[in-house]
Amino acid sequence: MKGIILAGGLGTRLHPLTKVTNKHLLPVFRKPMIYYPIQCLLNAGITDILIVTGGNNAGDFLKLLGNGKEFGLKHLNYTYQEGEGGIAEALDLAEHFADGDKICVVLGDNLIEKNIKAAVEDFEAIESGAMVLLKEVADPERFGVPVIEGENILRIEEKPANPGSNYAVTGIYMYDNNVFDIIKTLEPSKRGELEITDVNNAYIEKGTLVWRDLAGWWTDAGTFESLLNAANMVAASGANNLE
Repeated sequence: MKGIILAGGLGTRLHPLTKVTNKHLLPVFRKPMIYYPIQCLLNAGITDILIVTGGNNAGDFLKLLGNGKEFGLKHLNYTYQEGEGGIAEALDLAEHFADGDKICVVLGDNLIEKNIKAAVEDFEAIESGAMVLLKEVADPERFGVPVIEGENILRIEEKPANPGSNYAVTGIYMYDNNVFDIIKTLEPSKRGELEITDVNNAYIEKGTLVWRDLAGWWTDAGTFESLLNAANMVAASGANNLE
């Protein structure tokens, strides 16, 4: 399985910090934010990694990460997203890199306490389809929210005013190679973006999306509040996911 980290966008919710750097290069406790999704993939046994970035500071990823030697990698791949066309558009840039393999996608501003190795192994054992990782949260209206019946997700609603559950779809997704065909059928949302929720709902319609409950804490770091929260949680946990 190959790993893809989506680290583009302009990070406008973190202005003025992101006027001078990419959001994913901001510090979270003792490490740049981008280190955490890289380590998430490595802890799951995924060493073939592509970083999708964009904006005026994309070159700084190369300055910081180089070829990934600090992480024990022989090579680290990069590609560039022009503009802000959404998560699904960014993912579409990885089709050539995926080269028919299954992929594990991690949003660059997502941090987790534990590791996803068991979920990755479960997905590798599945012939086809997609997997999302869910986490119960206090503010599901900020995220994509699954409507669950029994063991099945009926649909995922994006930032609903009245959430159908207390779960959020975390920024960790696993897909077979059909994901790129699905992306090509999408229409931009009201935000003018290709939405990853639409991708996941397409798999639900096919009956091929499964889910797992994410162990440990999880947070995004895309707002000042969540960035501070992420740093505090990493500090409190001893940054074990980076050891």
